[in-house]
Amino acid sequence: MNAAHPPPIPSGRPQNPCMPTWIIVLIVLGVAGFIGIFAIGMLAAIAIPNFVKARQTAQTNACINQLRSIQAAKNQWALENKKKQTEIPKEIEVTPHLKAGGLPTCPAGGNYMINAVDENPTCSVPKHQLPFGPEFHPPLSP
Repeated sequence: MNAAHPPPIPSGRPQNPCMPTWIIVLIVLGVAGFIGIFAIGMLAAIAIPNFVKARQTAQTNACINQLRSIQAAKNQWALENKKKQTEIPKEIEVTPHLKAGGLPTCPAGGNYMINAVDENPTCSVPKHQLPFGPEFHPPLSP
């Protein structure tokens, strides 16, 4: 070996013309991350409207059940006090016949109107209404 010539210094560029493996790993992780974010976004786009619709349906059903209890309380008030079907009870007259001891509140923030005994109670929120049927109104007395 000749002592006058030192060994060659590497130039810093890899001898292999392909990309270094750490760059390939970063690219693969980045692509996988974008695919994961896209998948989560798609799942959220599908799930969120379904959750909103389920919440609205639950609020509608709860309101209709409360309207049923108000109608039952009106019927009981009319029977106990021998009132005509066309009379409108006051809130204070109906509340003793309700479970909670007071007029319930609509879960969607609507306001209840008691109405006459022979009319269904109503809610100010659209689609929150009792279906008309004989089970909600007692037969009119002659």
